[in-house]
Amino acid sequence: MNLLSKETSPYLLQHANNPVNWVAWNEESLAKAIKEDKPIIVSIGYSACHWCHVMEHESFENEAVAAIMNEYFICIKVDREERPDVDGIYMEAVQAMGIHGGWPLNVFLMPDGKPFYGGTYFPPNKWAGICQNIAEAFVNNRDELQKSAEGFTQNMLVSEADKYGIKTSEILFKENDFNLIINSLVEKADPTWGGLNKAPKFPMPSIWLFMLDFLKQSKYKKSENFENFANTETQLKTTLDRMAFGGIYDQIGGGFSRYSVDGEWFCPHFEKMLYDNAQLLSLYSKAYKEFGAELYKEIVYQTIGWLKREILTGDGAFYSAQDADSEGIEGKFYIWSKAEINQILGDKSLAFCEAFQITEEGNWENGENILWKNNQFLNSKFEKEIEILLATRNKRIFPGLDDKILCAWNGLLISGLVDSYKAFADEEFLELAINCGEFIKNNFYKNGKLLRSFKNGEVKIDGFLEDYAAVISAFTALYQISFNENWLSLAETLMITCLDEFFDETDQFFNFSSNKTQQLIANKKELFDNVIPCSNSIMAHNLYDLGVLLSKNDFSDLSKTMVLKMRKLILANGDYLSNWANLALKQSQPKIEIVIYGANCIEIKQEIQKFKLPNYYLLGSEKESNLPLFEYRQPPENKTFIYVCINNTCSLPVENAEEAVNIILKSVD
Repeated sequence: MNLLSKETSPYLLQHANNPVNWVAWNEESLAKAIKEDKPIIVSIGYSACHWCHVMEHESFENEAVAAIMNEYFICIKVDREERPDVDGIYMEAVQAMGIHGGWPLNVFLMPDGKPFYGGTYFPPNKWAGICQNIAEAFVNNRDELQKSAEGFTQNMLVSEADKYGIKTSEILFKENDFNLIINSLVEKADPTWGGLNKAPKFPMPSIWLFMLDFLKQSKYKKSENFENFANTETQLKTTLDRMAFGGIYDQIGGGFSRYSVDGEWFCPHFEKMLYDNAQLLSLYSKAYKEFGAELYKEIVYQTIGWLKREILTGDGAFYSAQDADSEGIEGKFYIWSKAEINQILGDKSLAFCEAFQITEEGNWENGENILWKNNQFLNSKFEKEIEILLATRNKRIFPGLDDKILCAWNGLLISGLVDSYKAFADEEFLELAINCGEFIKNNFYKNGKLLRSFKNGEVKIDGFLEDYAAVISAFTALYQISFNENWLSLAETLMITCLDEFFDETDQFFNFSSNKTQQLIANKKELFDNVIPCSNSIMAHNLYDLGVLLSKNDFSDLSKTMVLKMRKLILANGDYLSNWANLALKQSQPKIEIVIYGANCIEIKQEIQKFKLPNYYLLGSEKESNLPLFEYRQPPENKTFIYVCINNTCSLPVENAEEAVNIILKSVD
């Protein structure tokens, strides 16, 4: 076994028996490269990555290939989920080399950590040849390699502000700006199958959440100058429906795979990740609240069912992912032959197979089938059949489980569970969210700071900006549904830590890594939203939300500054800045605060959550509170007062939810 056997990451442990002398990314490994004067191979992946497994079997388990790597290189394995900072730096370097990024990511570095060549998956003969050629070039043409490495490093040291021409705009966002962004997104979407019009297809939750919030705000404003409202709503519903019908959604067990390899959501890349399922809970819950489609409710309940059944820990947190492979075969756990279905379901098989497009010859490979729908019906129509098939499937060998617990991803899930609770008032969802929050507080939170990864009782790696961003958002959401001010206090403490340790006063954005931890060759800033919104856009949301809830104008003002600096990019690239666009939309709307003060605050909160309302903030307390919005507002004994404040102007108190809601609806009419 190599030194990876001492690690806790499931991905690193997968490589512990390789004949390659792998080491983890740490100061000792980097110092070893300098001491032995050897170039470095950094190989980056994650446990649920199918092609990472392929390259391991073909190359890293090959004794001859390993011998070349061991003789000439310091070989470092990195779990991209534990070390997104390392992954981000070298992914950018490879893309600067003109190579399309992805995983596995294999990058060659000089002993000082500067990159000069890289790529993704390499077949074994090509990989062995590249290693041999680079080893020879390091001896015979070292100056050229160093010059190349210096060039790529200098490119990464250019600030994001300079690279993208970012500067503060004096022009505020107007209604027509959002119309233009939405029209651009609709033009890029697939009108038949939903999603963006390309393959492979990723769910991209933040795009559709922005579209949903735009439609919701437009309805309340009764906007007459947006001609494509109906087309936009149709496109959103098409995306939500088609994803729910597709093979990307596990029709038997619930939960979404990471992406579809085709444009029809049919064939998934079968790994299931916590981070996108977390966001999809928010998307389908909010869509249910807006449109009332029972399909969306079913998706939320089935996905939470999968989360509870297969990746919930005994301590209230959630594991990171399930692998695409089982028994070494991609998707084997999820696929079915028609003969197998016939045998299991008997006379109920015919209708089931027709509904889920299962054929004798198979709709996928080797006579096997992926379950997917071609028209709208609820899976509850086949509830008994699905129960039987799930019980049968549970007897199969499960896909590999990535059983590390990541702080950021659990933060995202808390927000998803909170949105589910808001939509369905299911107390179990609230309990799951609070238990997960308690786990983060008790295990990841140390002296005002966060750590990144938890496994086998060991918590390690300083938290990155995405950890703080997701957890601040989660704790802020937990406050608004529980009225427990400890969550809000923790969110504020973490925000102050971020301003102290991550914020760059020059650019007025946050670095991805703390300024007080060991630095890589560059400390980058995440500015573009992807499947997970970028950490800076989430932080800008957090600043605005905490600014409202805590009456801290400096937080709100910084959030507005960050958005205005991104204005030009948002207007040009809505699909990669959708979370930024959503914040700009929120900031352009009236600021609505609902303050509930008195013994019945929780009951009134639950009543208010039943209504369809524009974006608002909820604050509540049964007794005296130190939050500024409660000052001088304590109701008489045995009464509960509701104050509705719109753009810092508050109405006289009312005593029931319907009256408060009417005040809001009249203000936006």
